[in-house]
Amino acid sequence: MKTCYIVGAGDFTGRFTPDDDTLVIAADAGYNSLMCSGIKPDFLVGDFDSLKLIPNHKNIISVPTEKDDTDMSLAIKKGLQDNYKHFIIDGGLGGRLDHCLANIQLLKMLNQVNAHGVLLGNDINITTITNETVDFVSEMKSTVSIFSLGTAAEGVTLSGLKYPLDDYDMTDSYPIGVSNEFIPQSAEMASITVKNGTLIITWTGDLASIKFGDNPDFRRRRWV
Repeated sequence: MKTCYIVGAGDFTGRFTPDDDTLVIAADAGYNSLMCSGIKPDFLVGDFDSLKLIPNHKNIISVPTEKDDTDMSLAIKKGLQDNYKHFIIDGGLGGRLDHCLANIQLLKMLNQVNAHGVLLGNDINITTITNETVDFVSEMKSTVSIFSLGTAAEGVTLSGLKYPLDDYDMTDSYPIGVSNEFIPQSAEMASITVKNGTLIITWTGDLASIKFGDNPDFRRRRWV
């Protein structure tokens, strides 16, 4: 499945290498990170207040500084406009906490339009799921944490993890899902389900594969 790769102005990890089918979008100062890595973006999006200049590029979407959308939000909307459903976002963590939180909210927005995204950080990955199941196959022992994004996430089931849950109603005021663990070389695939609501899922290191629900657009594949 084709991927939209967006790089923002936060901490750049370089943990994903785009191929020829990847749509590469620089959100404002993410342009510097891409160019330093030798990756040419297909589009540049933003108000360019962080970059301090508008580069000479044939595909630029320039917007006023005073706006409702963040530069990352505009970059994601560009990917959705071009019919991408699979987003990998680098440079979306680190730096300003308010923008980190905004980017997690954007992951939920992707779920609402039948798309998914992963935020890449240094040794951490973040995704969200809404009213669905996500399966993982882990190659190593690593930490996974699950939080409710919203007042409550109903019917949360965790299987194939060190600490399971069965049809549990998770709230946003009690972090019961923090610091769980994938079990390496387990015969059981790790599975996280929420029947009603949205979960934030963070995990450390790299995973062999991730599959979202039964949607045929999201087949098992290597993310990072």
